Amino acid sequence: MGRVSRRAFAVAALSAFTMTPRASAATGHRGGAADSEMRGVWIASVANRDWPSKSGLTASQQRAELLTHLDTAAGNRLNTVFFQVRPTADAMWPSPYEPWSQYLTDTQGKDPGWDPLGTAVEEAHARGLHLHAWFNPYRIAVHADPSRLAASHPARENPHWVVSYGGKLFYNPGLPEVRAFVEDAMLDAVAKYPVDGVHFDDYFYPYPVAGQTFDDDAAYDEHGGGFPDRAAWRRDNIDLLVRETADRVKEIRPGARFGISPFGVWRNAGTDPLGSDTKAGVETYDDLHADTRKWVREGWLDYIVPQLYWNIGFAAADYAKLVPWWAQVARGSSTQLYVGEALYKAGDPAQPAAWQQTGELSRHLTLAGEHAQVRGHVYFAAKDVAADRIGAMARVVADHYGQPAPPPR
Repeated sequence: MGRVSRRAFAVAALSAFTMTPRASAATGHRGGAADSEMRGVWIASVANRDWPSKSGLTASQQRAELLTHLDTAAGNRLNTVFFQVRPTADAMWPSPYEPWSQYLTDTQGKDPGWDPLGTAVEEAHARGLHLHAWFNPYRIAVHADPSRLAASHPARENPHWVVSYGGKLFYNPGLPEVRAFVEDAMLDAVAKYPVDGVHFDDYFYPYPVAGQTFDDDAAYDEHGGGFPDRAAWRRDNIDLLVRETADRVKEIRPGARFGISPFGVWRNAGTDPLGSDTKAGVETYDDLHADTRKWVREGWLDYIVPQLYWNIGFAAADYAKLVPWWAQVARGSSTQLYVGEALYKAGDPAQPAAWQQTGELSRHLTLAGEHAQVRGHVYFAAKDVAADRIGAMARVVADHYGQPAPPPR
């Protein structure tokens, strides 16, 4: 994806419109300490987005950059990092299932000479931070050439598992053997390291690409007979991944939490009366076959972090409308609600005027604080916390993070 972040599709989805815990549980004090709440940051490794800053750095340079991100998180009174350890069917730890990530050495499968995940867990804990291992389940590559993968890559050894779509390679979620494999590959890290959580982002079935079809005909013919249509079958495939992963995480590491950060719109109200008052060009239920609302209501997740990457008042997807919608979804469930925040937009001249204001993100926390179900916020992403172009993060810290706060459990 070049320098494109994992959130580029969220931006593209909204540009396709024919055309939203007391947040600050942080500001509530008990005995001088802030209440428990999520204060998180994503550290993205795909395309060297946040870390490492480029491929091919020495092991000591990579380690130093990682520790700087952890120091920056702690210095901003954050309490959790979401560390991307499987960006493209690869690994940021010595895995028996998949090759070392190309984003470390510029060569997929080449040993970087150290253990990034092991180091990240140890050093995060030394700073009082929780660490959630962030996995992308189905993305194999951000290109469409299997010959560029490591020779021993499972996608090359099992080409029937692979679907090429939109110039990228994906594992086919409709194959039970694929689901079993990706779970095994991800959970290897959970078994080996004392992670505090397991995290998926917004990629399930891929974001739609105009004029292209995700070719899962053979899998549907073999496995889809009991469903009314292909969309229902695809949603069931993703439901199975979520439920099985949740169960296996609890078996392997009972103290770890499992959560997902989906695209922020489940369905528009114009599509479904249960949906949000939005006009999104992508709806997770219909386009990604991810029934994110169901996962919350059924209690399959310990937490959910919808990516509400739009400003207050944005017509197509208003933050001020989406927060109460998600709060209502979470109300009465066992799933904790955190809000994914688009720090990367703050000060970006390509973004709407609201994002040029230092206080936009702080206003998000104030608004979310009106909803008891909101138990915190997670910021995209680490290099933006470090750069803080217009002081938006500093304003959040000054206005809402006056005291350290333990993460929710």
